[in-house]
Amino acid sequence: MATVNDDAVPMRRDQYRMTANSGALLVNYALVLIFVWFGILKFTQYEAAGIAPLVMNSPVVGWWHALFGIAGTSRMLGVYEILTGVLIALRPIQPRLAAIGGAMAVIAFLITLTFMLTTPGVAQPGVGNPLALSPFPGQFLLKDVVLLAASAAVLLGARAEQRGRQSVARRPAPAVALARIE
Repeated sequence: MATVNDDAVPMRRDQYRMTANSGALLVNYALVLIFVWFGILKFTQYEAAGIAPLVMNSPVVGWWHALFGIAGTSRMLGVYEILTGVLIALRPIQPRLAAIGGAMAVIAFLITLTFMLTTPGVAQPGVGNPLALSPFPGQFLLKDVVLLAASAAVLLGARAEQRGRQSVARRPAPAVALARIE
């Protein structure tokens, strides 16, 4: 009968933690890359023109165009996205700020997903299947479901890390028995 080596079990748990932590780190910095890169692109004319139809058809954010114009709206979103990416990147040193960045990311993708309900051309015409999405904007927007989930994971992970650090900081110092010197 095969038995489990007791010495190997903690190593497996450590390997699991290391793998889970590595996965969380990859998701964290993939979001940083996306937000910073897309944020920088929001300062270009072609990106402003590209997002204009998505924004202008939205009852949630469509008013931004009237207030800031197409280029101004794009730049404002660029600042928001760059700030979101920078805050998420701070997770190893400031999990509280990374949690704020994660919340900003969740908000961004929730708003973006509303575009699926308001932007003309999301459904692929002539297919006869309500699940058939056009490549743009339908499929382009649908991928944000995964990015929303990743953003929520970053938010929850950063909050858990913040709480863990706070509980360690609040823990009383262990009592040290003083040796009697004779």
